[in-house]
Amino acid sequence: MYQTPLKTVFQGATSQVWELALTPHPSVQSKLKRCLDIFGSLIGLLILAIAFVPIALAIKIDSRGPIFFAQERYGLQGRSFRMRKFRSMVVDAEKLKSLVDNEANGLLFKNKNDFRVTKVGRFLRSTSLDELPQFWNVLVGEMSLVGTRPPTADEVAYYNQRHWQRLNVKPGMTGEWQVNGRSSVKNFEQVVDLDLRYQANWHPLYDLQLILKTIYVIFAKVGAF
Repeated sequence: MYQTPLKTVFQGATSQVWELALTPHPSVQSKLKRCLDIFGSLIGLLILAIAFVPIALAIKIDSRGPIFFAQERYGLQGRSFRMRKFRSMVVDAEKLKSLVDNEANGLLFKNKNDFRVTKVGRFLRSTSLDELPQFWNVLVGEMSLVGTRPPTADEVAYYNQRHWQRLNVKPGMTGEWQVNGRSSVKNFEQVVDLDLRYQANWHPLYDLQLILKTIYVIFAKVGAF
């Protein structure tokens, strides 16, 4: 084990010190998982190339602002990276966040009728098309096809030692949370439970199983908003 102050992980964090695992989770060192990530991300980027023009036009016609939304997220052992999605909210969404009631518990923020989400954005979210740009994060190794939901800085600022265990694997485009309720799961501790269950059950074939379940969930529009 080794110790690292949270201040070295992200700016503005508490000075309290937590222990992080010195030995990476087996999934991080798996060549088979990495090959699956590369193969899957290339297919995903091909889909992105085909869908880019109609999605970009729909976003621009629907509301003013950029096509993409970029945000700093935290991945394996607290490493920060830039994650991009197709913009699904109005441009000043972060400034308007305080006006939206949080329907979730703990370090999650969810509202089924969030007025900041655009009409096109609601469709992109329900179909997960807004996440297509993340295939680039997977290709360069910042994310994986399957892992944990990558947290934001305002979430990580309140993490305790148990929560940090989520980041012993790479963040994923999908995972236990996405196939077991998605947005209907509104308790952060339940999300942590699911992430830790993934780590305990991980195997390359388990990743493939979760990917297939994700495809079903997307087309069935289960738990998405």
